[in-house]
Amino acid sequence: MFIETVPNRTSPPAVLLRESYRDEQGRAQKRTLANLSKLPDDVVDGLRALLRGGTVIGTRPDEMRIERSLPHGHVAAALGMLRRIATG
Repeated sequence: MFIETVPNRTSPPAVLLRESYRDEQGRAQKRTLANLSKLPDDVVDGLRALLRGGTVIGTRPDEMRIERSLPHGHVAAALGMLRRIATG
């Protein structure tokens, strides 16, 4: 399955959920499963990412909450300097 954008002459392009298969003669064919043209762009992008095997994480502030944050930068800088001094 894949999402294909098909241009229309005077209308906005059609966004289609399709699958490919081979017919009896062995030729590649496409079958349209759904028309996604009326969905928002971010939803189509999320579906496209999921079909590629990715993971979609919400981007709205209420979808993700930080429970704990640990400082990292100064520790990495000190460790890098110690390693530089030890090898040099």
